[in-house]
Order: sequence, then structure tokens, then C-alpha cells
Amino acid sequence: MRLRGRNVILRLPRRSDFDEWSELRTRSRAFLEPWEPVWPNPPISRREFAKTVRRQGQDARRKTGFSFFILSAHDELMGGITLSNVRYGVCQNGEIGYWMGEPFAGKGHMHDAIDTLCDFAFRDLNLHRVQAACIPGNERSERLLKKAGFEREGLLRSYLFIGGVWRDHHLYARLCGDDERSRASKGSGL
Repeated sequence: MRLRGRNVILRLPRRSDFDEWSELRTRSRAFLEPWEPVWPNPPISRREFAKTVRRQGQDARRKTGFSFFILSAHDELMGGITLSNVRYGVCQNGEIGYWMGEPFAGKGHMHDAIDTLCDFAFRDLNLHRVQAACIPGNERSERLLKKAGFEREGLLRSYLFIGGVWRDHHLYARLCGDDERSRASKGSGL
């Protein structure tokens, strides 16, 4: 499965991605560690990576979760984005998470990836809501979510175990049709 954004491609990971993924994650370790769970020591093996890719493929076939690599137009791995805990029925909701390799951060790629993923969630999966959580003080991530049309809804106390500590997170959400409502209110002078 491949999704095309303005300047990025979202693609399901393959076992053959291990070397490029491992190199980018290692090179970006200090940049990513403050915002992620404690990294395993030793780092994830090729065998564990293959198991993860297989599980991610099963989740995608079941339409319960989608883990994508973010690629440049030239197929260079830049980061990753997930739509997980996808629920249907009366909920029609999914949760996004993301990471960007340090060399590619701050260049608009993640905004493009989030827009592409939300388009997929709303159009192809018929979800009503996509939500994301970020640590208070992660100003880069909070600016990104706001720019991508997410609104902050509240505080999730002691939500995720990040860096060896239970951390609070701000909850953000984007609803299907938010873009149209936003354009309509700007056009009407409200």
C-alpha cells in the first residue's frame, strides 16, 4: 500500500528496509529519545524488525492499524507515521503517532504526511475522528498539529510511559470535515 502526498510517499514497511531504518534511527537517537519510550539495549534486531513488519501487515489487512514509512519522492526513508487503534461503528476513530529523522525535521515533510494520512483515514476508512497526543512542552509537535488542523481538547494525565517516566500529554483531534468548516467560516467573514 502506497499513499502519495504533495511531496512525500507513505508506504508500508518491508523487511528489506531494516538497514536504512536502523541507520536513520541510530543517527537520530538523541533527537528522538526525549519524546519516545526507552529504547531497547541492544537495539532491535533484524529478526525482531521482520516480526514487527509482519504484524504491521496483518493489522493493515484487518484495517485496525496502519504503520507507514515516510519517503521522499526519491524513495529515501525520512520517518514514520502510524494510524493505530482504528475503531469503527459508533466510534469511527483512529490515533496517530509519528517520528521524523533529524536530518529531515522542520522541512514540512511531517505536515504533508499527516495531511496524507488524514485524507486516507477520512476518505478511504470513513473515519470521523483522528486524534494525536503530545507531551506538553514539545512545542514543535504542538505547532505541527495545529498547523495540520488539529485542535487541542484536553490533558491526558500520566498517559504514556516515555523516557522511563509516566508523562502527561495534550490530546489533539481533527474531525472529518474540519477543513471544509474552516474554509466556510473564513469565507463568510466569521
